[in-house]
Amino acid sequence: MTSAKSEHLKAVQVPVAWHPGLPIYASESFLKTVGDEYGWLGHEQNGRLRCVLPYTILRKAGVRFVRFRVETIPLQPDFDEHEERNFLNGCVDYFRNTGAGLVLPGSNAAIFRTYPDGAVVAPYGTFIKDLRQPEATLFDEIHADYRKKIRSAGRAGVEIKSGSEYLGLSYDIVADTLRRSGGDVIKGHEDFRKSILSLGTNVKIFVAEHQGKAQACLLTAFSQYCAYTFYGGSISDPVKGAMHMLHWEAMRQLKDMGVERFNFQGVRIHPEAGSKQEGIFTFKKRFGGRFVEGYTWKCALQPLKWAAYSMAVRLFKGGDIIDRERHKLGAHEAQSISQ
Repeated sequence: MTSAKSEHLKAVQVPVAWHPGLPIYASESFLKTVGDEYGWLGHEQNGRLRCVLPYTILRKAGVRFVRFRVETIPLQPDFDEHEERNFLNGCVDYFRNTGAGLVLPGSNAAIFRTYPDGAVVAPYGTFIKDLRQPEATLFDEIHADYRKKIRSAGRAGVEIKSGSEYLGLSYDIVADTLRRSGGDVIKGHEDFRKSILSLGTNVKIFVAEHQGKAQACLLTAFSQYCAYTFYGGSISDPVKGAMHMLHWEAMRQLKDMGVERFNFQGVRIHPEAGSKQEGIFTFKKRFGGRFVEGYTWKCALQPLKWAAYSMAVRLFKGGDIIDRERHKLGAHEAQSISQ
């Protein structure tokens, strides 16, 4: 990160002009399903749009919460981290002036290169696999143990199927997986169905089956730019290698459709040894993608509403992702500088 003095670049509302070369999470079809209000902010210079930041607004108990579903999208090759930080300062000014209460932590697909002044910040990352490489190269990148499991699942008769007819089944698998792992409760079936189907042809549902029984599912939201692991889960005792084969076959099919990247959508930095989060990190890492490190952040816009949110999230959840990970920030930034 740059240590240069930051400024406040003016952020303005710009038209939502999504195309397949941008993340699907920036599209109007997605944004309108996850927010009460939505749009893009951007910064213009010399008549040229330098970047955009898609956002959603959630309204609860009279408070307007800002949440980002994807990070800042550069539109010019020289848009660097220093300019992005200045732009994010302008975004905070914009939302404060429009009466929003606070900026919530972004989704786990929103990995920012930097963050605005005064934000509460934690390091966060993801693994991204470049699907533009030859298929043999993609497979060779995968850890030897995972390649073995993929082949084993194939020999055992695991089959990968896809289609919207697996939506209800996938919901049941994902909900059960979250219950077993103690994760966040998934939205209701009808809301889940609407959010998936709203993406139209930009969502693909994969299921691993063995002898007619579903073993695991993976739902990907995608555009030409990138596919994201939107939802996934497995039964309690799946056939060995079914989940590994499911991810590999999803990557193969998406590559054949012209998708350029596969984003495993979020991991914690330096997870505790032996923890569930370390297991997630290792699972995603072993598929051989590039490790991308960045930040997730939140920000107070109105002090009283910020205080109420902070108290509630600590009381009911023991804090949010940033509260749990922010202690790693100093070590992470020191390591980034040394590199």
